Amino acid sequence: MSVISLKGIELAILLFVGTAGSVQIKNEEIMKVDTVVQSGDEAAIRALEDRFVAAFNAGDIDAMMKNYIGDESLVVFDVVPRKQYLGADAYREDWVDFFSHFSGRPKIEITELGITVEGNIGFSHSRQHVTGTDIQGRPVDRWVRVTDGYRKIGGKWVIVQEHVSVPAELK
Repeated sequence: MSVISLKGIELAILLFVGTAGSVQIKNEEIMKVDTVVQSGDEAAIRALEDRFVAAFNAGDIDAMMKNYIGDESLVVFDVVPRKQYLGADAYREDWVDFFSHFSGRPKIEITELGITVEGNIGFSHSRQHVTGTDIQGRPVDRWVRVTDGYRKIGGKWVIVQEHVSVPAELK
């Protein structure tokens, strides 16, 4: 018997017997279980973002790409030309090009990370701060906004869509 049908049977029995207080307790227990699962998923996504930061700061593009879905379904909108990347291979090439514009390794910091998880789908939004020195010796100090879409596949969270933007200054 599945967990869902067992919970449904327990609920039906409790309603039939007329113990509404017990039903409320059962519903609260179910909500607590959902919160624990969601908290675990949120922690897993935070760990994914931490791995991304560590890989970026090490200049390890292969490790960075392990945080993304590894096939052609990846969709990324970026702020620099080409601006749209379809597939993991295309986005990997963008990272190779990105790092080629720096003297030494740039660094990244993720702040204001907000995560929402529902089932096997999750979303995050953050501000990301990139610093370093470009190949002409000029300092780089840029903030971007990033929205990521995640899917939990085979028990592992991966980024399946990413949108990077900068605030527009409309006058």
